[in-house]
Amino acid sequence: MLKPEEIIIRRYRPGDSIGQITTLLHEAYGQLARMGLRFLATHQDEATTLDRITSGVCTFVAQRGETIVGTLTLYGPHPTSSALWYRQPTVFHFGQFAVQPGLQRNGIGLQMLRMAEAEARSVGATELALDTAEPAEHLCRWYQQLGFRFVEYVQWDVTNYRSVILSKRLIGEC
Repeated sequence: MLKPEEIIIRRYRPGDSIGQITTLLHEAYGQLARMGLRFLATHQDEATTLDRITSGVCTFVAQRGETIVGTLTLYGPHPTSSALWYRQPTVFHFGQFAVQPGLQRNGIGLQMLRMAEAEARSVGATELALDTAEPAEHLCRWYQQLGFRFVEYVQWDVTNYRSVILSKRLIGEC
């Protein structure tokens, strides 16, 4: 059983290993790749990982010892996004969300998600959204259990599936 003190969740720092984060993404998204879903995180290179991290408002990492075992990047409104919902001025979204497969189901992802919600709320966001593969029904169910609702579909040019945009109201949340 994982002890809570074994994991530290903090903001990404420029000295953090992009190679470690990229490998983590590949491993964590591996199950989805085996389902035939080509998420960008299943195969992106280190330059893409860094670009995605630095284009966000902030990135959280979960660290166990010297190893990064989780990550989540929070993004602000994106006025030119293919997803109409992401264009809204008070809608933030997150991506590159991953926890090392052997440590999943220990609350690490939920803790990072709660931190992203708090950060988004602190800068005026009224909604926190995400996109995931429509065929990844287990992920859609998990997010719905956390209070996210369906908003729209989008087809990204870097994936081989239709995505669902899910969103959660942050107003009135604690």
